[in-house]
Amino acid sequence: MDIFGTILAPFKWLVSAIMLGFHDGLSFLGLPPENGWTWTLSIIGLVMVIRAALIPVFVKQIKAQRGMQLLQPDLKKMQAKYKGKTDQLSRQAMAQEQMALYKKHGTNPFSACLPMLIQMPFFFALFQVLSGVTQARQAGTGIGALSHEQVVQFDESSIFGAPLSASLLHGGGGDQTVVWILSIVMILAMTASQFITQKQIMAKNMSEEAMASPFMRQQKMMLYILPLVFGVGGINFPIGVLIYWTTTNLWTMGQQFFVIRRMPTPGSPAAKALAERRAAKGLPSQPLLGAKKDADVAAEVAAVEVKAQQRIQPQRKNRKKK
Repeated sequence: MDIFGTILAPFKWLVSAIMLGFHDGLSFLGLPPENGWTWTLSIIGLVMVIRAALIPVFVKQIKAQRGMQLLQPDLKKMQAKYKGKTDQLSRQAMAQEQMALYKKHGTNPFSACLPMLIQMPFFFALFQVLSGVTQARQAGTGIGALSHEQVVQFDESSIFGAPLSASLLHGGGGDQTVVWILSIVMILAMTASQFITQKQIMAKNMSEEAMASPFMRQQKMMLYILPLVFGVGGINFPIGVLIYWTTTNLWTMGQQFFVIRRMPTPGSPAAKALAERRAAKGLPSQPLLGAKKDADVAAEVAAVEVKAQQRIQPQRKNRKKK
C-alpha cells in the first residue's frame, strides 16, 4: 500500500462504516438491502453526518470570509502606504501590520478553505471505496468496513439501470446509455450547485469595498475555475461519488442561503435587505456576524504601525560621545 493509501485507510473504513450503518438501518425499516436506492440513501446519510459534524467549522469559515471582506479597505491602504518600498525593514513592517489586521478582524486567508480541506480526505476515501468495489469483488475481499458479501451486493445495485460504481469514463456494467445520461445530469447538477453557491455570495453578501478589492478578482476567477475543474474531473467519478458531491453542494447552498438571509455581511445588499425587513416589522437593527472588534484591538494595530514606523526611521551611523 502506498503512502496516500495508508493515510486514507482510516477514512475509507469510517466512510464505509457510516454508509453501512445507514444501509442496515434502512434495511431494518423495510427497504430492500440489495436495492440501489437503499445504497443511494446511505450515501446521502453519509453527507448529512459529515456536514453536520462540520457545522462548527462552517461557522468559523463564515467568520473568516466576513473578516477577509471587512479588512479589504484597511489592506488596500496598507499596500498603498508601502508601495515602492522594497527594503527588508519595510517588508517586515508591512508583514507585521498585515498580521495585526488579520488579528483585528479575526481571520486569515486559509480559514475560508478549511471546510473543503477537511472534506477532501472523506471525498477521496469514498472515491476509492466506490471505484474499488468491482476489483474487491473479483478479488473475493471486502473493502473498508464492507464485507465481501456487501461488496457484491453494492456492485450489483443500480438506480435507473446504472450501477452506483459505474462512471462516465470507465463504464462499469449496466445500461451504458443510462450510465452516460445519469452521469452527465449529475455532473451538471454538481457544477451548477457549486457555481450558484459562490455566485449568491458575491451577488448578495459582499460590501462595495470588498467588490472592488483584489480579493474579489481572485474570487471571480475561482467562481468559474472550481466548477470547471470538478466538471472535467466528474467524468472519472463513480455515480455514487457524484451523488455524494451534489448532495454536499446542495447542503452548502442551503447553509449559505440561511447565513446570507439571517447574518449578512455589514454593508452588503443582503444586510440592507435584512434591515429593511426588520424596519418593516418595527424591530430594531441587530448586530451582524463579522462586525469589527472593539477599540482595544484597533489600538493594538495602531501600536504595531507606530512601532514599525520607528524601526524604519533612518539613524545616523556616527554619533559623538559625550
